[in-house]
Amino acid sequence: MKKSKAIFSFLLVGILCWFTNSQISAQSSGTHATFMNPILGGDYPDPTIMREGNDYYMTHSCFDYQPGLVVFHSKDLVHWEPISYALKTYLGSVWAPDICKYKDKYYIYFTVAGKGRSNYVVYASSPYGPWSDPIDLKIGNIDPCHVVGEDGQRWMFMSGGKRVKLSPDGLSIVKGTEEVVYRGWKYPDEWVTEGMCLEGPKLRRIGEYYYYLNAEGGTAGPPTSHMVVQARSRSINGPWEDAPNNPLIHTWSKDERWWSKGHGSLVDTPDGRWVIVYHSYEKDFTNLGRQTLMEPVVLGKDGWFYRDETVDVSKPIACPIATPYAADRHGQLDAFRLGLDWKCYKSFDPSRFVVKDNTLTMRAQGTDPGTSAPLMFVAGCHRYEIEAEIELQGDVTAGMILIYNGSFFMGTGFDQTKRYRYRMGGASRAGGLPAGTKRLWLRLRNDDNIVTGQYSMDGIHWQRETWGMDCSGYNHNTLYEFQSVLPGLFAFGNGSAVFRHFKFTELR
Repeated sequence: MKKSKAIFSFLLVGILCWFTNSQISAQSSGTHATFMNPILGGDYPDPTIMREGNDYYMTHSCFDYQPGLVVFHSKDLVHWEPISYALKTYLGSVWAPDICKYKDKYYIYFTVAGKGRSNYVVYASSPYGPWSDPIDLKIGNIDPCHVVGEDGQRWMFMSGGKRVKLSPDGLSIVKGTEEVVYRGWKYPDEWVTEGMCLEGPKLRRIGEYYYYLNAEGGTAGPPTSHMVVQARSRSINGPWEDAPNNPLIHTWSKDERWWSKGHGSLVDTPDGRWVIVYHSYEKDFTNLGRQTLMEPVVLGKDGWFYRDETVDVSKPIACPIATPYAADRHGQLDAFRLGLDWKCYKSFDPSRFVVKDNTLTMRAQGTDPGTSAPLMFVAGCHRYEIEAEIELQGDVTAGMILIYNGSFFMGTGFDQTKRYRYRMGGASRAGGLPAGTKRLWLRLRNDDNIVTGQYSMDGIHWQRETWGMDCSGYNHNTLYEFQSVLPGLFAFGNGSAVFRHFKFTELR
């Protein structure tokens, strides 16, 4: 009897161990598990990250999407949740922010590119907001980075190896102090890049040195363009010494999965380990935009950072921190959290939207999907489907699209008599509807860049549209603007559209 109990206990322990190990390896979500890049899939470029105790905060370039400068929070560097947004108004295309804390305030410095270029700052008492209105620092250049010198002076470093003094409150510059302090690391002439493009500075003091990371090679173009280089100095005033192992991060071949890796930020863990967070395009999916990747680095005995040559960023990597289970962020899309998950193109008027009981009522705007300031989100995967029940209120055309910018989008929509297909910004009739139709269920599928649609009169019986399209060419290398293909909802004309039972499904 005792022997039988012992055997049963042994088998039970074995089963429990097998189950536990299976849970740990699944989705990189168990304690001390592995994770897969990207840590934020889809259009999350120019990552800037900071740690405060056991908490990490990160934000990214938002370009023409509003609300902008979404702040993400994490406890483990792998699972991220949006907690606030710092920019409520459209100023122009927003580039390369820097998030930091100085004394009791949090700051985000960023560039706005429009007819010209200027740098701005917002601040808050908490990363959860509310954030101040943007303050124009009235200085050109791009990619600001805040750092404090050994004498307590606040500085803003920028692209081109430039810096300028900041006022004690960090909300203005000291005129006449702009200067060039660094010329960059000279990479070999035969390397194929977009050009020198010394930009994306990230500085921090670690031990006896200030470490000065820069991006070089251009952010797109050829797969081998971008990189992260490091320099150091014992003083914020230099001189700056280039690392003998530059570049720290780089794509060496078009055969790699991750292209144009660059624009890196260093961050440490509470137990003293280091990782670098940067962005990269994915081979064959450049229309997803630059995605946020992470990998471990080590601080060598010679005082330089080195990447772990045993790590392949396309394969599972050991989590830098014990990683608890975290729910999928996409699971909250039907709550229509405006500014956190959902955003508009170039303008955001909160009065257009009413959200109640997971139902969105959107006031129509414009004359086509591109001028309607559609409501969009980052899918961040290769294959997915969206669907919704849509009700028209008034003389309105509504539907769902994949949009790159106001001129390049594709999708499906309807008015009270017809269904439409949208392609490259134009519309064509896809079929008729019974006169006076005010309610239709629509589906839009993106399967490895092949876009198809379905419609239903009752939400039960679905019919496939006869058209199909390819959205792979909608990317920065062909259309510029640093945008990406985002799924979204639109309504234009006079009246409103009601979206119910919105559903996002990642296809495996």
